[in-house]
Amino acid sequence: MLHQRLPLIPVTDHAAEIEAWQVRFEAVLDRQLPPENQDPAILHQAMRYSALSGGKRIRPVLVYATGQTLGLLGEQLDPIAAAVECIHAYSLIHDDLPAMDDDNLRRGRPTCHRAFDEATAILAGDALQALAFEVLAHGVPPSGNGLAVIKEIARACGSAGMAGGQALDLNAVGRQLDESGLKEMHRLKTGALIRASVTAPCLLAGTDRQTVSHLAHFGDSIGLAFQIHDDILDVAGNSELTGKNTLADAALAKPTFVSVLGLEESRRQAQELRDQALSSLDHVPGDTRTLAWLAGYVVSRDR
Repeated sequence: MLHQRLPLIPVTDHAAEIEAWQVRFEAVLDRQLPPENQDPAILHQAMRYSALSGGKRIRPVLVYATGQTLGLLGEQLDPIAAAVECIHAYSLIHDDLPAMDDDNLRRGRPTCHRAFDEATAILAGDALQALAFEVLAHGVPPSGNGLAVIKEIARACGSAGMAGGQALDLNAVGRQLDESGLKEMHRLKTGALIRASVTAPCLLAGTDRQTVSHLAHFGDSIGLAFQIHDDILDVAGNSELTGKNTLADAALAKPTFVSVLGLEESRRQAQELRDQALSSLDHVPGDTRTLAWLAGYVVSRDR
């Protein structure tokens, strides 16, 4: 297969560039998922129902945007983009389960365990996580940089990342966390996979340590800003746009940035984190304008 360069869009039209990557990614993900009529059909239907349900695709877009800055080709980035989104989809399925957040609505549709059943939803999440690493094993170089990518993504979704953050989140229900505890929880639960979406392309490209460090700080900053803005949308957003029930966290007595900091301070900190992300890009060689646009998007989106 010929290497495919990322879509060439005028750099002033970042929204169109992002949309082109989203379109590309939907086709990539569709190819990686098992056909819905392949046995066990009900499991594959549940996997596709959750993974192909739309969404912002912010993690794959970050993979492509970072890769573009580093001079990587689209075909090199597709496996990483598919892997991080499969992991994200699995985490949403499990987060929505009755044992976790017990949510009924996700992206404007019934959650996976409501559309199918609880056991199928658990298995669909398990299978999506396994698929992520199968895709990486087939799609990245078999040694060296490829192994570093796999290790980075594995760490981001394990006990030192997303799963650990979810454990802290569940333990915080009904308790009052301070600001530092809340930030640590979301640095793991939300931020780790967003950071890996930026650092994994760096590792694939063999980028120098200093540039990796600056891009990792960019990922950390927008990851936390993303979660703060999510908490703001949970209070002040439109459920028809977000596709989720508003005030869901308050109903579960979960600490949020809004409950801990207040609405205005949450907005201020989200903007400050955006500014920190932009400052990190000042030290990154290459064209970082799309990454800068994404830093603004995560704190201004309405869904």
